[in-house]
Amino acid sequence: MHGATLRIGIDLGGTKIEGVALSRDGAEVARRRIETPRDYEQTLLAIDGLISFLEDDASAVTGQKERGSVGVGIPGTLSPATRLVKNSNSKWLNGHAFDKDLEAIMGRPIRVMNDANCFALSEATDGAGVGAEVVFGVILGTGVGAGIVVGGHVLEGHQGIGGEWGHNSLPWPKDGEWPGPDCYCGRKGCIEVYVSGPGMVRDHEAATGQRLSTREIVAKASGGDDDAAASHGRYVDRLARGLASVINVLDPGIVVLGGGMSNLPALAEDVQAALPQYVFTDRVATRVLRNVHGDSSGVRGAAWLWPTDEGRSHASTT
Repeated sequence: MHGATLRIGIDLGGTKIEGVALSRDGAEVARRRIETPRDYEQTLLAIDGLISFLEDDASAVTGQKERGSVGVGIPGTLSPATRLVKNSNSKWLNGHAFDKDLEAIMGRPIRVMNDANCFALSEATDGAGVGAEVVFGVILGTGVGAGIVVGGHVLEGHQGIGGEWGHNSLPWPKDGEWPGPDCYCGRKGCIEVYVSGPGMVRDHEAATGQRLSTREIVAKASGGDDDAAASHGRYVDRLARGLASVINVLDPGIVVLGGGMSNLPALAEDVQAALPQYVFTDRVATRVLRNVHGDSSGVRGAAWLWPTDEGRSHASTT
């Protein structure tokens, strides 16, 4: 697959599987989306079929039939110890040798990585993080995750948990924040329970008794509602604290925000303004930016998992 000029990326989600075919220079030549079967074997077959369709679609555009390189982003990760899927909220994937099983069906090598890592790689390669030596790509959605890209390479870490900032405690807790709400990981007060979408909803309901969606909270805040403005302010402050603790350790050039919560108006700008009171420096040079590729970042990052033209892989472990 090193010589392939066609790169295929697959983003395996809980409800949909999205696929994209990119040319050597990153231009999109084909895209398809299908529903995700809630069954392991059927999921493998669905991905295999999707890739065949993408290659057919690409050949119709480029005029040549080619077997592309294949990268797959998954919820969860492959355990470095067992090479089996762990920590996936698509539970039918857990405990399986996903990469080997899919390779056996397809008859070619593939590369598999956590979907947050794929997001970070996409934005570092040709998105908001272009030009930065270190990029921290954040997913803010139903859960909270991130990927780390250093010198164009994903840093998965020794245990495959590089970027799992959401399961550290919210730093510098304020009144009423400690020990904090329960997290599904079994601990209390994790960053995830504060800066995920459900975290914002829970916080506003606890403060006001009103259960509103995140969009409704932000809309009310923009309309002058004091309670909603306070909830939005707490969210921004908590996100800034969480990111400051990462910046103090990793010192990235760029933090890219992704996931559904990244669509909140001016979120990146608001967090940027809040960072100086928490980052251990005289001037915060790290830039906080919204993603360029939106929902497409994960699938594009999966396509970039294979080596660049210089023969170097975008994926690396320590």
